[in-house]
Amino acid sequence: MQITSTANISTGTTSTDAVAGSQQTLNQQNFLQLLVAQMQNQDPLNPQSDTDMAAQMAQFTSLTQSSAMSSSLSMLQANSLIGTTVTLQVDPKTTVSGVVQGVILNGSTPQIIVNGSTYDLSQITSVAPTTTTTTSTPSPAAN
Repeated sequence: MQITSTANISTGTTSTDAVAGSQQTLNQQNFLQLLVAQMQNQDPLNPQSDTDMAAQMAQFTSLTQSSAMSSSLSMLQANSLIGTTVTLQVDPKTTVSGVVQGVILNGSTPQIIVNGSTYDLSQITSVAPTTTTTTSTPSPAAN
């Protein structure tokens, strides 16, 4: 928990603003809520300029594209693991190893399928190429 405090020297009072919880990031919904709140609460005698609004819309577009690219990269990463042998940390005391059989999307988050169960990419602790064993049969002797 991070707490910041500011003091008002003229009155001798202190105000405290607290930010609780772990690291939080803004998503598209948060950005839109902030934009709508800003538009609703702007001063009618001093409205926001068109250039400010255009800059904020450009930021929103950038956020949208960045989010889509991140999702695409995660899917590419998951797909590249198909056929490889991975070790996964299921919980602090349990690991599982196996060949990645496929990838599914859970919402917008890709998950890999190993030994018939689905796992998040964040659970992977190691990746190794799958070794294949080949057997050769002797060719029949020519008479």
